Amino acid sequence: MLVYPSGIDLSNSTLRYLSDLLRARRRERGTRWRRLTADRQALLALAHLRCGHTYAQLAASFGIGLATVYRYIVEAVEVLAALAPTLQQAMTVAANKAFVILDGTLLHIERIGADRPYYSGKHDRHGMNVQVIADAFGRLLWASPALPGAVHDIKAARTHGIIEALTQAGIRTWADKGYQGAQGTIRVPYRGRWSTLLAGKRAVNSSHAKIRAVGEQANATLKSWRLLRKLRCSTTRITDIVKAVLALHLATAAA
Repeated sequence: MLVYPSGIDLSNSTLRYLSDLLRARRRERGTRWRRLTADRQALLALAHLRCGHTYAQLAASFGIGLATVYRYIVEAVEVLAALAPTLQQAMTVAANKAFVILDGTLLHIERIGADRPYYSGKHDRHGMNVQVIADAFGRLLWASPALPGAVHDIKAARTHGIIEALTQAGIRTWADKGYQGAQGTIRVPYRGRWSTLLAGKRAVNSSHAKIRAVGEQANATLKSWRLLRKLRCSTTRITDIVKAVLALHLATAAA
């Protein structure tokens, strides 16, 4: 197989952060020798998460076997996922914001047509539903565990307890029409076609849409990790991958 160098659009601090975590994990387990150093393992994991490089590509680039690549990536994802904030921790941060934006995004997956639970009629493809909370500037604050794509946004938000948590914390929240009926502190647009709405309601919906549009930046931030644009792994691993990406983003954004 031909091997070529490739860049990763991440800072050195991101690599150092993950390397330090992996070194600590090795000390904790009493590991004496590995095929790759902690720095190289971190680089491998980042190439997978950020660039979406396959196991075969990584095995050739790093001169190790496929099974070793798999183990290294799983370990890195587990270490990072354990550091992802919980919903309650996210509420503590969100409570200091003027308001937040709640939105759902679909992470595309490779599935066959018979897998109806993963099929999203809204997006006309298979995927996993992830709920995202962003601040007023579109900065990613929290991402939920992944649910099958057939789950609607309002049901996903209720399943994760997001609506209840936001309401109890008294956090004003803007969301789209997919959250109709959420109540509490959730604000959604008026229902109905634009042509049938009164002028006042049109103005409210227009203002509402401008606020919500900022929240799309949080979804874009999540999917800037190219592995999340089309996942080929088991659906049982997607939640940990989302958590790992969230932990990395928040740690490096705060640096």
